[in-house]
Amino acid sequence: MILKALADYYERMLNDPECDVARPGWFWGRLDYVVSLDGQGNFKSIRSLQTEQDGRLVGRTSLLPFIGKQALKHANSGKDANLLWDNSSFVLGLGGKGELKLESFISAIKKSLGDSKDDAIESLILFLNKELASPDAYMQILSHPEYGEGISSGQASITFELDSDQNCFVFQREQISEKISDLTDTSGPVGTCLVTGKTGQPIEQCHVVIKNLYGAKKDPNLISFNKDSFSSYGKSQSLNSPVSTTAAFAYTTALNHLLRNKSRQKFQLGDTSTVFWARENHEFEDEFTDFLGEPPKEVEPDYGKIRSLLSAVKKGVRPPEDDIPFYILGIAPNAARISVRFWYAGDIRDVKQRIAQHFEDLEVVRAPHDREFLSLKQLLLATSRHSTKYPFGDREDIAPNLGGEIFRAVINGTTYPRTILQKMVNRVKSEQGLCDKKGKQLANVTHARAALIKGFLVRDSRLKGINTKEVGKMLDKTNVNIGYVLGRLFAALEKIQIESHKKEGQKKPELNKTIRDTYFSAATSNPLVIFKRLQDLAIHHLAKIRNSGKSTVWLDKLMQEVMDKIPASGIPVTLSLEDQGRFAVGYYHQRQDFFNKIEDETKGE
Repeated sequence: MILKALADYYERMLNDPECDVARPGWFWGRLDYVVSLDGQGNFKSIRSLQTEQDGRLVGRTSLLPFIGKQALKHANSGKDANLLWDNSSFVLGLGGKGELKLESFISAIKKSLGDSKDDAIESLILFLNKELASPDAYMQILSHPEYGEGISSGQASITFELDSDQNCFVFQREQISEKISDLTDTSGPVGTCLVTGKTGQPIEQCHVVIKNLYGAKKDPNLISFNKDSFSSYGKSQSLNSPVSTTAAFAYTTALNHLLRNKSRQKFQLGDTSTVFWARENHEFEDEFTDFLGEPPKEVEPDYGKIRSLLSAVKKGVRPPEDDIPFYILGIAPNAARISVRFWYAGDIRDVKQRIAQHFEDLEVVRAPHDREFLSLKQLLLATSRHSTKYPFGDREDIAPNLGGEIFRAVINGTTYPRTILQKMVNRVKSEQGLCDKKGKQLANVTHARAALIKGFLVRDSRLKGINTKEVGKMLDKTNVNIGYVLGRLFAALEKIQIESHKKEGQKKPELNKTIRDTYFSAATSNPLVIFKRLQDLAIHHLAKIRNSGKSTVWLDKLMQEVMDKIPASGIPVTLSLEDQGRFAVGYYHQRQDFFNKIEDETKGE
């Protein structure tokens, strides 16, 4: 299913005149240098194709002949040269197995284009044979005052041209280019392609590697059989799951295109690279990242598209074109292979509805500086450890599989992973006294964490058919859940402590730490013992406020209003994990209500 969707996407791109995807037999690569030869195979000159980008030299992006896996990754055999271009170790026979590599380069030309009558091919073979006979033949290249050192490394990519036909590489000459596009390898096995269903197809034994996969130490394969334990019935390599050379080229080219640098059809979730595409051309391909992805740091977030999406879903507006199939693939590196974290095949309408539901579930009251809509990256960072060095979360601390699990829940409309609730509760309990580098106290229940906890609880209750009232977007004074009430009570007790340490005319209290820094974790885990102590402290703090000449009427009313919600059975000894989550949300709601309060609190209103 995945390979078929990718192969179909390649065909769609190939038929799109505005898309620059490589046609069969070619791929987009970089060239560093071009060597000019005369008609007799003599070296004439060399010129650089490199330009400076971000302080370093980068080769020119060009369509290059593609004759197999070696186009993107050489093996160690030294026998897998590319056609009419390669790195200098193959073109000039440098380094270990240098002579073998040069022979492979000559052999590739003779095998594919040996019957060509083009002058450029004859000239190139003459030049290469001179190299093979005498290393002195290419000393003019290696001793070049400007380029020789870079070429001697063996890594610089080189191609050729005739000095009489400059600015046209040998492989770009019309007759040669057409022949390269028509090349087919008939020497390998033939069988039925599992992707297209066609019989009598040449089967690709070594699939091309996938480039630009985040976190990969070396370019991996999506399909690979390199050990006997992976094989069956005596079949070797990819004959265990036969894919034709045509289909293999199509799906690898499509996936590499989606993963290319600055692609608008990918974003990163933890260790998972997420790519997406539609069966037909649709603007949603360009917009999808705007809904769930993280905007660049230098770009101010624009939530207009998200608001429009939410409005359209609520109104039930469903454009006919939204029935187009839509695909999402999440992949991550795993040694020499790729792990598929998730795969979604649905339609654009369903994706839009589930994204809208996701934002609705996460919606919670926020401070003016908090983002209106949270990206998946921000949600993942909320699950990580916050510290003085990383006040907004440490990317390296994000659980490897968590990004894929959250995304799968969003797109499939299923419950968020329970590990989210566990992580959020643990984080808010363990980070109750953190400060940033300037000594400013950091919130343990942040906007993102409150949104995640609330989202988990709301979605879990809805999908399980639980009718009990759940936490909402903002402070709910009618919610009698004991976890939620105790969270509100803790926020009220903290507020009383803060007010007791404010002097006349001061906005900030003379207070090094609040009860949150000392008691939040214990109050969440063992509320019965801790709240008895906190209430005793509150009596002292209220008396201190009165002694300073300030009114405590509104604080007394608040305390009484919250205490009235505690059941007759009293405060429990412990709270369940869900109620610990509700405790955090209740605390967050009550604090936000303090910040957003319009009334003059000192008047007791």
